[in-house]
Amino acid sequence: MAKFDLNDETVVAVIGSGAGGGTLAHELCEKGIKVVLLEAGKRYGIDDFQNDEWGSFGQLSWLDKRTTSGSWRVAKDFAGLPAWICKTVGGSTVHWAGASLRLQEHEFKVKSAYGGIAGANLLDWPLALADLEPYYAKAEDKMGTTRTNGIPGLPGNNNFKVMYAGAKRLGYKGVHTGRMSINSRARDGRGSCQQIGFCFQGCKTGAKWSTLYSEIPKAEATGKLDLRSQAQALKIEHDAGGKVSGVLYADKDGNQHLQKARAVCVAGNAIETPRILLNSASSTFPDGLANSSGQVGRNYMRHMTGSVYATFPRPVNMYRGTTMAGIITDESGNDPSRGFVGGYEMETLSLGIPFMAAFLDPGAWGANFAQAMEGYETMAGMWLVGEDMPQESNAITLHASEKDQYGLPAPNVHFDDHPNDVAMRNHAYKQGSAVYDAVGATATYEVPPYPSTHNLGTCRMSARAEDGVVNAFGQAHDIKNLFVSDGSQFTTGGAENPTLTIVTLAIRQADHIAKEMTAGNI
Repeated sequence: MAKFDLNDETVVAVIGSGAGGGTLAHELCEKGIKVVLLEAGKRYGIDDFQNDEWGSFGQLSWLDKRTTSGSWRVAKDFAGLPAWICKTVGGSTVHWAGASLRLQEHEFKVKSAYGGIAGANLLDWPLALADLEPYYAKAEDKMGTTRTNGIPGLPGNNNFKVMYAGAKRLGYKGVHTGRMSINSRARDGRGSCQQIGFCFQGCKTGAKWSTLYSEIPKAEATGKLDLRSQAQALKIEHDAGGKVSGVLYADKDGNQHLQKARAVCVAGNAIETPRILLNSASSTFPDGLANSSGQVGRNYMRHMTGSVYATFPRPVNMYRGTTMAGIITDESGNDPSRGFVGGYEMETLSLGIPFMAAFLDPGAWGANFAQAMEGYETMAGMWLVGEDMPQESNAITLHASEKDQYGLPAPNVHFDDHPNDVAMRNHAYKQGSAVYDAVGATATYEVPPYPSTHNLGTCRMSARAEDGVVNAFGQAHDIKNLFVSDGSQFTTGGAENPTLTIVTLAIRQADHIAKEMTAGNI
């Protein structure tokens, strides 16, 4: 691994090593560009992962101080944990389930497709599906996504077989084990899935794609990557002309360092990314960096989510096998006759006993809760994920009094469900329950949303500077050598799990950065 000087102004500084930052770092290094990759968390190896939910949660999760507000259920149940993401090298690609779905064509143009939706701050993306298709193809090849590039799908576990049988009885047609970036056969130096479960705790076999053991080692092999773990970005500095000039970060001992840079790319997830920009306010940028529009931190999306679990007369043992290798796609299109715009996916999901006890009905106790938990071995389960409406009032802001361990304002995550989100969730609960009822469920449980794993939209793309934060390449409208490289740049969320699109945008962004650097524009 390379080591670059703090005063080396030729490097690109990338903040965050997950799907966006880790991919971007690798792509830039392959182009011969020197990268300093700052990751707030520790670097673990596959041998360090724990097939234990609580132990792994404490090991990998981002548990820094955060506050919540708004009417969403998470603020009531998990006030200090609005998001279930990772603070570790590889970011949330260590934790993610692997579902890799392309956004649909209409989801890039929802303002045009849906029309005016009261209370929703809809905006068309400044690009179309056609612009991303070649990059989607590169991302699927990079990640080894099943059902692309001749890669077979994963086998179906019992949880999927229950879903499949119920879905077919209801007449659903788009039912299979999904497009998953988990090897169904050995590929790219990684073995195939061994169906051991515990996908959220870090893949013990390395079959699941993660920047931790895919992109980052490849980047290190180029001699162009300086990875600094336990290096938490605090503030982005700028010069007298308004261009960003470096990143102030704290090391594991709390000592602060300033890494100078030719360009800065922020990929800290859609909570930390706007927080860094807001905490970087100066006399030149009193409202924070890249915030002339006032949209930094605004339009926070976390997808419409919820779960349905059901018990059956005989054991299902849903926890055995790949966690999310199963999907029903029929409800993902836009059909306003259902009472809402946009669509949703139904995806297999199992939780272990500790998380099931925490999430099934947070705060519940007594005979009914005990009966549900006693039926764990006979349960099947699915996660509901759909497009939520961006609202300007749903926002990441700096808390007026709460500080983090470095004395900086902690982020507050505010979210209110839009009526469209509520209507979609109710429809999804009904259909998910019907899938299980169709195959003889003895009881069904509508489970409220968990802490957010899909955090999107807080530095959104826009064609006009006054409408958003970055352009179609994730480049700040206000500062040409500042980029956003994660899900923060999503203009709208779509119904699909976002990781594939984040990787796709990072590959495309790397080409743009390299081109702009060669032309001397950065």
